[in-house]
Amino acid sequence: EDGSVILRPGNTYEYKFGFELPQGPLGTTFKGKYGCVDYWVKAFLERPSLPTQEIKKRFEVMDPVDVNTPELLSPVAAKKEKKVSCMFIPDGRVSVSAQIDRKGFCEGDEICINADFENTCSRIVVPKAAIMAKHTYLANGQTKVFTQKLSCVRGNHIISGMSESWRGKTIRVKKLKPSILGCNILRVEYFLQIYVSVPGSKKIILELPLVIGSRSGIGSRSSSMASQTSSEMSWVDLNLPDAPEAPPCYLDIVPEDHRLESPTTPLLDDSDSFDSPIFMYAPEFKFMPPPTYTEVDPCITNNNVQ
Repeated sequence: EDGSVILRPGNTYEYKFGFELPQGPLGTTFKGKYGCVDYWVKAFLERPSLPTQEIKKRFEVMDPVDVNTPELLSPVAAKKEKKVSCMFIPDGRVSVSAQIDRKGFCEGDEICINADFENTCSRIVVPKAAIMAKHTYLANGQTKVFTQKLSCVRGNHIISGMSESWRGKTIRVKKLKPSILGCNILRVEYFLQIYVSVPGSKKIILELPLVIGSRSGIGSRSSSMASQTSSEMSWVDLNLPDAPEAPPCYLDIVPEDHRLESPTTPLLDDSDSFDSPIFMYAPEFKFMPPPTYTEVDPCITNNNVQ
């Protein structure tokens, strides 16, 4: 009457069953730094006078995100300007304006960036763009936020009085979980950050919202074709000889007591997790570098002396 079945010893029983997920938005399966969303199905086997056997199996739930809606196909733009000063003395301005052709993207798509940068201050600035992820955890009235840089591209250095324009500069969307926007305990958001590093001052940052979807976007076909072409041409690299080793550096040969302490003067405030800072270096050695091998032959000199 209760639907239970008695399993007889020595027999094998197999049952097929299914569950219908609840209607309405479900949190997409997710695992992050401060928490996770998991779904499991459990099966129990009750035996008289013996402990109940239990087995569970994890499965994934994907809340579909369609990036082909009119809202996500609309362009997104922003602009910002910053006054730069040195010891409270005005030192010009740095401005940036940027636009992308749409808001919704999928894995493998290329984000085309159109941007204009202008530098009228006395410092060298560097324009960059990065895809950022923002995870917001909500539980027991508390909020925890985790932000991470996923990929980055950069432009040329812009000296004082110059400008730079990006027309169709691309950054690829790597393998990402779709955006989670309809869950009351977790939000996963993405945005394109376009910023300018200014030495001795805060960065100028523009944030253009992105939505990463689970369905193919407009540019996914062309992107996958490009990936296929690159994979087919990868055999060319197999026949190329290995690059020769670089010659030893003077820093590895000359002992430390023969060197000058070389002060470094920051030229660019360009230190990101994806980039290395740029410096101007003073001369490294007290003495002139050694002559080339063809100018002096110590063996011949020693033979003549003998």
